[in-house]
Amino acid sequence: MNLPNKLTLCRIILVPVFMVFVSLTEFGTETFNATWYLVAGIVFAAASFTDYLDGHLARKWHMVTDFGKFADPLADKLLTTVALIYMMRDGVCSPVVLCIILAREFAVSGLRMVAAGAKDGKVIAANMWGKVKTVLQMLTIIFYFFGISLTYGNTVLGNLNVWIISYWLCWLVAAATAISGIKYLWDNRSFINTAK
Repeated sequence: MNLPNKLTLCRIILVPVFMVFVSLTEFGTETFNATWYLVAGIVFAAASFTDYLDGHLARKWHMVTDFGKFADPLADKLLTTVALIYMMRDGVCSPVVLCIILAREFAVSGLRMVAAGAKDGKVIAANMWGKVKTVLQMLTIIFYFFGISLTYGNTVLGNLNVWIISYWLCWLVAAATAISGIKYLWDNRSFINTAK
């Protein structure tokens, strides 16, 4: 297994690590501990950086593999979906936003399975809109966890401002996710048309 694929697996392994720290406390409760959210944010940011790094190294060293094309978006989905579920627990991410994201991911994953099972067995890589969607999701999540933890107790900046900005960023993420999903399905509609 090459280094880019190892980095992808590392991102998957960091998902439960992130979950441990973000589960130790909950924003909006009397026992909220900003330190755990900061650590969770750092873990998430490190995992997100491996998304850039594995793709960059795979292209630079000509190590793009079918496994990487499959595992890389899967790792992204795991990482961002788990984080958004915790943001929904905190009330900052609407269930509608999460439903839009999950619907897109199920539709795209289904199309990828159809393409992989086709006669010539094609692995469909992520398109540019998919990458924009992923980056926007990651930046929104990083902003939320770092913002909440670093402004906790600060009456000037305030958690409320971070919460409001994060709330609207989640809706922006939903819009970008919907656009990327529609474009992905449209660009690969030939697999739908020929599926039996």
